[in-house]
Amino acid sequence: MTTPTQDSLKREAAAKALEFVTSGMKLGLGTGSTAEAFLELLGPRVRGGLDVDCAATSERTAQKARALGIPLGELDALCPLDLTIDGADEADRALNLIKGAGAALLREKIVAASSRAMMVIADETKLVARLGKFPLPVEVVAFGRGSTALRIKDAARALGYEDMSIQLRMAGDAPVKTDSGNLVYDCAFGAIKDAAALAAALSAIPGVVEHGLFIGIATTLLIAHPGEVEVIRRPT
Repeated sequence: MTTPTQDSLKREAAAKALEFVTSGMKLGLGTGSTAEAFLELLGPRVRGGLDVDCAATSERTAQKARALGIPLGELDALCPLDLTIDGADEADRALNLIKGAGAALLREKIVAASSRAMMVIADETKLVARLGKFPLPVEVVAFGRGSTALRIKDAARALGYEDMSIQLRMAGDAPVKTDSGNLVYDCAFGAIKDAAALAAALSAIPGVVEHGLFIGIATTLLIAHPGEVEVIRRPT
């Protein structure tokens, strides 16, 4: 028997998500490799007559959606969206997430917050008992970025993260810039003891535009295991 690859599991999660999409829906389209797997399945359905209106979470996603013939509109004209479908870098069973590997965290969170529901699709490697193995992306304005980094460290230490490290994300010799023109710090906190407390502390720092902790936003998590896609819904 052939062992499923990570890419094939991503595609299985994306295929399961497509079962929840019906004509007339307004969709938020996520960013990243698993979200792109969903786009690749959505495109043929649209060309076959599925009627959806979509808002993209990044320029990369918008470009791919247009190439696949998926209709795009402005978020302000479409919201509230019925459903946003996106990936995650980490997710726990309470549907807390870390996102931002694709540097689209700000727009991803805006689109998700503009939706009645957020469905997260991922392969089984992204499901964790506790967030924090994946460094947390934090989007900051360029002005005073060094002082902002110091305030991030101070806030983390106040919450007990003594051994954290913070690194500016680079592309070659230049800092990575988000679609909104901001910079990204990747913050390695280790195991995150209280995601809500850390999220609140980061949000309060001047210079921080957004962080990749998605708390209380996702409503459904689809995790692809070999042979099945597990459906995890937000606890009520």
